[in-house]
Amino acid sequence: MPLATAFPATLMTKDGVRIDAAHTPARGHGDLGIVLAHGFTGSWRDKTTRRIAHVLSGYGGVLAFDFRGHGRSGGRSTVGDAEVLDLDAAVAHTRSIGYTRVVSVGFSMGAAVAVRHAALHRGTDAVVAVSGPARWYYRDTRPMRQVHWAIERPAGRLVARVAKRTRISNGRWDPVPLAPHEAVSRVAPTPLLVVHGDADTFFPLDHAHQLYDNAREPKELWIERGFGHAESAATPALIHRIGAWAAAVPAGARTATATG
Repeated sequence: MPLATAFPATLMTKDGVRIDAAHTPARGHGDLGIVLAHGFTGSWRDKTTRRIAHVLSGYGGVLAFDFRGHGRSGGRSTVGDAEVLDLDAAVAHTRSIGYTRVVSVGFSMGAAVAVRHAALHRGTDAVVAVSGPARWYYRDTRPMRQVHWAIERPAGRLVARVAKRTRISNGRWDPVPLAPHEAVSRVAPTPLLVVHGDADTFFPLDHAHQLYDNAREPKELWIERGFGHAESAATPALIHRIGAWAAAVPAGARTATATG
């Protein structure tokens, strides 16, 4: 089956960063907009992300975008900090084109951003965090040690720029942003779904449990047997289940903008 057509769009964040995005119109519930937030070094143009958008478009319209420093977006990646402004611009655009219910679905870094955005901006009706970290600076798995090398070393940033089209800021966080496990308690009353695989080689299951345990109701936790990490491991069956969960979210689940 051919992938659904995605219509490119250009967004602008509140701090002036140009964001490359694409809208895949709904093939299902016409009032539901799903904002798809990719993982570190990902892009909405990746075939894997396009396939996920195609499946989700059976449940609502999909607005996929590249975080700052990724692909054709401007700026440099701050690896989860200022990216909440990118997601906020995507959510605002999704509402501006007519979707009255908006659910963010984030993978890995995108999951951390989705949780933090829901806590700090409260612009969505529900949040799905897939394969997300609960805390910063985690290095206890080999893949995460490789990620930190790419972020922290000049040679690593060069490899990320050349091989992955990801431009990473060389500055340190100052101050350190609110970690996902701290932010998640502020997400309620927005519904939260935490999805994690027992075969995740980046973040073990304690990250999912820490997010879920620190969150307040309404919340759900799906531990998926044999599921690895983020977009590349997500099966169509899992994405269908996530889409169905998003489609069941009632209108008006979001609350007024927070200032915390």
